[in-house]
Amino acid sequence: MTQPAEQKKKSFSDNMRVWFRWYYHPIAAFLNRLGIRPNTVTLVGLAGTVGCAVLIALGHMTWAGILLLVMGPVDAMDGALARLRNEVSDWGAFVDAVTDRYSELFLFLGFLIHFMLNPNPTGVLFAYLAAAGSVLVSYVKARADASKLDANVGLLTRVERYIVLIPGLIFSGLYPPLALIALIIIAVFANFTALQRIFRVRKDAYRRLSQSQE
Repeated sequence: MTQPAEQKKKSFSDNMRVWFRWYYHPIAAFLNRLGIRPNTVTLVGLAGTVGCAVLIALGHMTWAGILLLVMGPVDAMDGALARLRNEVSDWGAFVDAVTDRYSELFLFLGFLIHFMLNPNPTGVLFAYLAAAGSVLVSYVKARADASKLDANVGLLTRVERYIVLIPGLIFSGLYPPLALIALIIIAVFANFTALQRIFRVRKDAYRRLSQSQE
């Protein structure tokens, strides 16, 4: 017997939102008093990530990491603000998901430009693989959800990717290869996570097929 959807184990991202609610919820309450809308916060987060990408492209890795660390809570703040304003909607969730994808792609574009301006074929390759992996992780989950199949698994989802990337950028000032190492870790394990989800969906699809034939 399968677990009801509401009883399934929470993801690491879900737990992170619970653990750090004490931090971002008061800020969201303050923004609510100012009358700021959730989608505005989402777009500010996207703009901040574009700034990080520009810093990466220019080789200012440490400052990019610091800015990304500051902008990180914005990802949870827009949802908290939507709940405070009673404005939770499918459109808001859609905008949030799309801007999340754009944010990551801009970051990896920053790496791609940096490694093209400072010729590094390895960096270019792993920037592409990291971008591909990050998109596939999200796409597989979205496609599975649309088909009502289970893809709730994954070693390196978006939050974990940021946990790898931010220290790699910040401490690259002490050891420059750290930024590339973080990128390589993301490239390898994001694609591994996409495969994890593909196999989970395959297993769930065959399970449901066998149940329908009983």
